[in-house]
Amino acid sequence: MDLPVDEWKSYVFQKWSLLPKSTQVTISTAETLSDIFLHSSLLLQPEDEMFLQNLSRGYLVEKDPNAPLFYREEGNKKFQQKDYMGATVLYSKGISHSRPHTADISLCYANRSAALFHLGQHEMCLKDIMSAQMHGYPERLQPKMMLRKAECLVTLGRRQEASQTISDLESSFAAKPTLTAAQFQILQTNLCRLKMKAQEKESLTETFPAALTKALEDMDLKGENGQVPSASSSVSLRTDPLRGRYLVATKDILPGELLVKEDAFVSVLHPGEMPPLCHLESKWDTRVTNGDLYCHRCLDHTLATVPCDGCSYAKYCSHDCMQQAWDLYHSVECSLGGLLLTLGVFCHIALRSTLVARFEDASKVIRKLCGEIRNRDTCSPERETLVQTLTCDLGGESENKGKMLEPPVPGCDLNGKYESNYNAVFHLLPHTGNHSPEHRFLCALSVSALCRRLEAAGCYKPAAAVPPGSGSELDVWGVAMLKHVLQLHCNAQAITTIQHTGSKENSVTNSRQVRLATGIFPVISLLNHSCSPNTSVSFISTVATVRASQQIGKGQEILHCYGPHQSRMRAAERQQKLRSQYFFDCSCAACQNEKHSAATGPRWEAFCCRSCGALMQGDDVLICGSTSCTESVSRDHLISRLQDLQQQVGMARKLLRNDKPEGAIQLLLGCQRDAQSFLSGEHSLVGEMEDDLAQAYAALGDWQKSATHLQKSLQVVEVRHGPSSVEMGHELFKLAQLFFNGLCLAVCS
Repeated sequence: MDLPVDEWKSYVFQKWSLLPKSTQVTISTAETLSDIFLHSSLLLQPEDEMFLQNLSRGYLVEKDPNAPLFYREEGNKKFQQKDYMGATVLYSKGISHSRPHTADISLCYANRSAALFHLGQHEMCLKDIMSAQMHGYPERLQPKMMLRKAECLVTLGRRQEASQTISDLESSFAAKPTLTAAQFQILQTNLCRLKMKAQEKESLTETFPAALTKALEDMDLKGENGQVPSASSSVSLRTDPLRGRYLVATKDILPGELLVKEDAFVSVLHPGEMPPLCHLESKWDTRVTNGDLYCHRCLDHTLATVPCDGCSYAKYCSHDCMQQAWDLYHSVECSLGGLLLTLGVFCHIALRSTLVARFEDASKVIRKLCGEIRNRDTCSPERETLVQTLTCDLGGESENKGKMLEPPVPGCDLNGKYESNYNAVFHLLPHTGNHSPEHRFLCALSVSALCRRLEAAGCYKPAAAVPPGSGSELDVWGVAMLKHVLQLHCNAQAITTIQHTGSKENSVTNSRQVRLATGIFPVISLLNHSCSPNTSVSFISTVATVRASQQIGKGQEILHCYGPHQSRMRAAERQQKLRSQYFFDCSCAACQNEKHSAATGPRWEAFCCRSCGALMQGDDVLICGSTSCTESVSRDHLISRLQDLQQQVGMARKLLRNDKPEGAIQLLLGCQRDAQSFLSGEHSLVGEMEDDLAQAYAALGDWQKSATHLQKSLQVVEVRHGPSSVEMGHELFKLAQLFFNGLCLAVCS
C-alpha cells in the first residue's frame, strides 16, 4: 500500500538483478540522490513503461458510462432490504461514474437522497435533492422527491421553506395533473399530513452543542511559540549531534496539555482494499472502502460524497473541497489515478508535496536542490547548464545569486523559525545510505516512470521560482520526489480514526483504531521515539494534536512512539522493527527496564504456577518464582495449552456472532477455569475472555453481570496498555454504554 504493488516490485528487482555488475556498483555507490535518480532514469526502457502502464489499467479510475446503471440497480436492491447505508455507498459509486447533467447522475442523486432520508441525514438529503434537480431530474418523477424535501424541511424546523415547498407542489399538480386518481389520493394524504406536522412543529434553532464548542476551543494552543508556530509555548526546539532536532519542555507540563497542533503539509487517503480488476468477479467493485466514506482532501467522514468531474476515484465532502484539491494538485493527479495506485502511497505523497510546493516561495529549496544535483567531483555541461538555469533570477542581490545561506537549524528560516512548510519537509532526513541499493533503485525507477508520464501528459507546471522553458525542471523535481519517497520511510505519519464494529443491533459496540491516510507533519517529525512515550497523538481530519499523556518536567524531552510500543511488543520485536524501518537501536527507559525483567517476560504473557499461583520464570524450562515452591514445566507444554485455550475461545466467539450467547457463556466459563491453572491473572487472554463474557451477558440484557466482567477486563487492559491508552478509552466507552443501557432499563421498568 505504501510501496508499489508486488508485481512492479518483482519486475524492478528482476531488472536490477540482470543489470551489469558495474552498473549496480555505480548506482550503489552514488553519493547523491541526483546521481541515483539520473542513472536510474537512463535505465528506464519503453518496455518497462508499458509493463507499468498495463498494471495501472487494472484499476478502474476513469468514468465508465455503463457503471451508473449497475450501481443504481445494486443500490436499489440494498434499499429494498432496508440496508440504507449500503445503498448510499452504491449510489455514490454510481454518481462518481456519471457525467454532469445526465439522467444517470440525476437519478443516482435522487435515489441517494431517499437512502439518506431513511438514515436521518436530512441536510445531506436536501443537498442531494438540489443536485438531482440541477442535473436535470425528470419532471415526471419530481412529486415524490419534492414530498421528501418538504418532509426534511419540516423535520429540521424550517417551517416557512416547508410551507412554500408544499404550496409549490400543490400548484404544480393543479397546472399539470399527470397523476392517476390513486396516486393523487396518496399525494393528497401525504400533503395533509405534512401541513399538520408543519403547523405543529416549532421552529428549531440549530445550535452547536456547548460541550463540543468548548472542546474545540480547548484545542487551541496556549501561548504563542515564535520559534515553532505549530507548537505551544511550553516547548522549545533544540538540536544535538546524536539526537538531531528535538523538542523539550520549557516548563512543567501537566497530563492532557496540548503541545502541538499541526495540519498535514500533505496527506493521501489510503485506498483500502482496491484489488485490480483482474482479481474481481465483477467489472465493478461493490465493496465499501475508505475512499467511499471519507473526503479525499480533508478526510472528513461523509455519506454524501461529491465526485471529481474528471475521474471516478477522487471524492470529496463538498464542492469547496473538490475545488481546493483541483487547484492545489488534483488537476495534475486526475489523469494519473491508476498509476498512482500502482506506485503506492509514498510516490503519491511525493508528487503531491512537489505540487503543493508550487504555491510557496521555494527559491531557497531549489537552490539547495540544485546544489545536490551538482556533482562534487565532475559536473557535465548538461548539469552545469541545469544548475545555472535554476539558480539565476531567483531574487536577492547579484553577489548572492546561486549561493545558499544556511539557517542555524535545518528546516528553519534564516530567523530560526521552524514552520510546517515545504522548506521543513525538504530538510527531513531521507537516510539514503541506510536503504538497500535494490530499494533505492525501485524508488528511483518508480519516480522516473512518474516523471515520464507527467512529461508526456504535459500536465506538470513547474514552481514559480523555476524559469519556464528550461526543459529540465522536471528532473529537478524528480530528484525532490525521490528524496520525499525515501524520507517517508522514516517520517510518514499514519493518520488514524476510530471505527465502530459489530452489528447495529448490538447494545454495546466495539471500536478499533484504523489507518485512514498517510501524511507529512514536519513538526511532529521533530519528536524522537520512546517505546513508552510521554505524549499521545490523535487526529481530527488532517489535523494532528499531540498532548502530554503524563507529567513532563521542565527540560525533559517530548517523546512520541513510532509504532513499536512496550504494551504491544516485546523488546526484541520492537528493536527489530525500529532497526529495519527507522535505522536505530532504541535505548529508552522501557527497553532498559525490560532487560532486567526478561526472566518472566511481560505480565500480559506470563504463566503462573499451578501449585502456588506465583509467576513462572525461565526460558525453555520454566520454574516457579516462589522460593518455597519447586514446580517446573516446559514452555512448549504451556504454549500448547495456551493454543488449545485460544481455539476454545475462538469457538465461543463464533457462537456469539451466531446469536448464541448462552452457549458462548458456558464455553467461556469453562475456559476461565482452565486458564486459572496456568495463566497469570493479568494475561491478555484472560482479559479477552472477560470482555467476551461482558458482550455475551449484554446480549442477554444482564447489564450488571456484563459490567462486572467488563470491569475485570479493564484491569487487564490497564496493566498492558496503561491508564491513558487508546485501548483503555475503548473499554471505558463500552462500560459507559453498559451503564447507560442498564439505567435506561431500570427507568423503563
